Amino acid sequence: MSAAEPPGDGDHQLLVLIDPLARRYDGESVRIAKDVLSAGSHAKICLPDGPDEFARALSRRGARRPVVVGDDHALLRAVSQLHRERELSESTLSLIPVGAAHSLELAHALGVPRGAVAAARTVLDGAVRRLDLLVDDSDGVVLGELRIPAASPPAGPPHTIWDTCRTLVAALVRPAPPSPSGPSRTHRLRVEADGVLLNDLDRPVEGVSVTAQGDGGLADVVIRTTSGETLTAEAKAVTVAGPDFRYRADIQVAGPVRTRTWTVRAGAWGLILPPVDG
Repeated sequence: MSAAEPPGDGDHQLLVLIDPLARRYDGESVRIAKDVLSAGSHAKICLPDGPDEFARALSRRGARRPVVVGDDHALLRAVSQLHRERELSESTLSLIPVGAAHSLELAHALGVPRGAVAAARTVLDGAVRRLDLLVDDSDGVVLGELRIPAASPPAGPPHTIWDTCRTLVAALVRPAPPSPSGPSRTHRLRVEADGVLLNDLDRPVEGVSVTAQGDGGLADVVIRTTSGETLTAEAKAVTVAGPDFRYRADIQVAGPVRTRTWTVRAGAWGLILPPVDG
């Protein structure tokens, strides 16, 4: 890992963590982001070679405000680490989104500007917004949306050679998808919202989604049944149980599990976003 600390004219003390995938994907955007941040702050630029170096640099940030240059994976990695260290509530993160379009959907949904220049200026001149977080009973975090069953990840370039191998193996062993006229998969899930039973195992569902409202302290729960019903609720805690199921939390697929509870942590983390006019 290499690091440098060019002089800056601003009072910002930043730790700029540049994800290696971002450097390979769009080196020009990375260079622009570095130039803007270095001109307006005292920025320490870190170029970790992988997740371990990324984690070490973040843990040694001191009083510097972390700035992640990368995609949704890099942002989630930073939030997850700070949560595990129990320092998330005291930290404020910034993101400069660099990556393929499908890997930046979460960043843009959260309100991070598109483009290196706009995002870098937001790092310097933006405002902190405290956002809600979904935390599960295994200490995993969800910044945006949780889906059950787990949807297939969007197509895009794999991150490592191991991802390439997994993709090739999956393509060889994956059964052919059902025809459009065939029956859709159903799932038997028991869903409780704040202790209130919304759905039981005797009513099959096509899917369940849980989304933190952003800063409202509640999650939106949507259940789609096989009979065409849509059940909705708001809750601070959601428990799902049933036969082994997988779920997709933001961009990561987890499971199988037989039961899992997600709880909203109001204002659990801070993200620098453009100021809201008015």
